[in-house]
Amino acid sequence: MGMPDAEGQGPPDGLPDLPPEWGRVIVPDDASALAHEARQVRRELRRLRRRAVWRRRLGRTPRPDGRPPLGLPALILLMSVLITLAGLAAVTWPRSARSGDGPTVVPYPTAAPAAVGPLPAFDLVDVAQAPVPLRSLLPAMIVLVDACACAEQVAQAAVAAPPGVTVITVAGGRKVDASPTPGVRALADPAGGLRDYLHLAAHPGTAPALLVDREGTLVRLVPELGPVEQYRDDLARIAA
Repeated sequence: MGMPDAEGQGPPDGLPDLPPEWGRVIVPDDASALAHEARQVRRELRRLRRRAVWRRRLGRTPRPDGRPPLGLPALILLMSVLITLAGLAAVTWPRSARSGDGPTVVPYPTAAPAAVGPLPAFDLVDVAQAPVPLRSLLPAMIVLVDACACAEQVAQAAVAAPPGVTVITVAGGRKVDASPTPGVRALADPAGGLRDYLHLAAHPGTAPALLVDREGTLVRLVPELGPVEQYRDDLARIAA
């Protein structure tokens, strides 16, 4: 039997000795007096159960052989792989091209684009600053020389142009070449109407060309004037 406590009372009959650090143990007659302690014990047990469940889900529970768990490292590796694959898919996913409302600009040496309808009735100016209706010069090959004079390419176009096709150089502003290449009509576009209509920006060192038939239809837009062989057939088309 146990030793008596400070008041000379020992443990109840039939109970083992209790550790002295527990102090005096009182067993109430009414079990409801222990309700508060019981709630605390149940709360602690629930917390321990939830902790054990999450440790199992995250792979933190020690393995039977004593080695560290593999669940959490495997989960981190899987997330890294998924994020990498999602990034690659976003970069390589095909995107639809945006459509514009201007004429189709076809880089060469591809085929000529479909006709885009008649050009507006532009008025250009000559060296005397007199207005010149563009439609009065059709069919024509119109070369925009505001970003590049490109005299050699213009001279080749003038030689290759069939009878009835006017080769025109169009400068920006009102300054017109007073001594144009033989067989070339030099004009200027003070309002920049041609480039605005085509939504075509000027790039230094390049001279785009428009091939327009006698009805005013833009048959082809050459973004950069080059060798005659690349547009000779289109010259024949607008001359017909």
